Amino acid sequence: MTNALTFFEPTRTAGLERLRNFAPDAGRHYGERRNYLGTAKNPGAVSALSPYLRTGLVSQSEVLRTVLDQHSAKDADRYIAEVLWRSYWQGWLALRPSVWDAYQADLKRLHNAVQTQSGLRQRWENACLGQTGIAPFDAWANELAHSGYLHNHARMWFASIWVHTLELPWQLGADFFLRHLLDGCPASNTLGWKWVAGIQTIGKPYLATQENIEKFTEGRFAKVPGLATQAAPIPAPPHPDRMPLWNTGQPDPALHSGLILHEDNLNPTHVLDAAGPIAGHVTVMATADQTPWQMAPHVQAFRGQAAQNMQNLLADRIGPAGPAVTSALALKQWAQDHGFAQLVTADAPVGPTKALFDAYDRLPDAPPLVRMRAPLDADAWPLATAGFFKFRKHIPALLARLS
Repeated sequence: MTNALTFFEPTRTAGLERLRNFAPDAGRHYGERRNYLGTAKNPGAVSALSPYLRTGLVSQSEVLRTVLDQHSAKDADRYIAEVLWRSYWQGWLALRPSVWDAYQADLKRLHNAVQTQSGLRQRWENACLGQTGIAPFDAWANELAHSGYLHNHARMWFASIWVHTLELPWQLGADFFLRHLLDGCPASNTLGWKWVAGIQTIGKPYLATQENIEKFTEGRFAKVPGLATQAAPIPAPPHPDRMPLWNTGQPDPALHSGLILHEDNLNPTHVLDAAGPIAGHVTVMATADQTPWQMAPHVQAFRGQAAQNMQNLLADRIGPAGPAVTSALALKQWAQDHGFAQLVTADAPVGPTKALFDAYDRLPDAPPLVRMRAPLDADAWPLATAGFFKFRKHIPALLARLS
């Protein structure tokens, strides 16, 4: 049994309390100490809000507003940028959804390779179980498995060692993270691993060094031998051309409506404000579709209990809850059983939930599904056309729109 739900209680109340406790330190303290290693139990200078942001128990807009109530945008610049990296990655992938499709196809191929190539399987298992003999890497593998969390700097070091020292496919490492991280985000995770591998920012891999690890773990891991000092080029296709964002809409408040909660947004206030009376709701749970292996039980438990918490909080407003659904056909059956003229939901970024919604839209005779993009996403995603530093120039305008 892991400690994940002990460290991260899956409730909105717990997320808001964590935000309140962190906000006073979101300025210069965060900027100066954010790279020093923390843990799930003692996060150090970082907020460790990511599991709550991942599920929408707490929104990015709420976090940014709370921080800006206590700090100037200049003093909290580094933390604000860190929060908006999430929007940037989601927007980048939303404009190039075939990158996620290619990653999923690679996973299926590598799943077969792991089953048939004993050498690859042994190296992959050793890495996943923290049995490589590289002390910090093994410690982080075990920490992730038991807490569902890793400090961002540790994620970078871990991914670098996985790809450049152990020479394992980056896709298997990205999958290991997504199966175990409470905050596993398809966009941030996939593109972050590609960045470490040197195929997101082409030709610029990230190499973990003994000196960097020793400094930012404050001596906990010193003299780490055997780390790669050069990164072999990893073949990868060029980035695909940008695509238009998919269409979203506005619900008809006069129609008999059912609401969909999902793992990317369990608290869709912008939908509730627009949809009119809600006659019932259901939660879509699609995470398991993103991997050919099993999701870690603590990830499923966190998201399931988080959904139940939000159902309880919204019970007076959104009608009775149906059982969670995991397929487009089950969602259609639920909608038809209740006679809904439309379904309404917060738009989901590229990933398994969006894939389920896309499959639902293709079903004949299914009640229409109206997706509504959250205001921050609607403003930020179209700006992720190139690198983050070009996107960063838009942050003042995004904050102005937010307020």
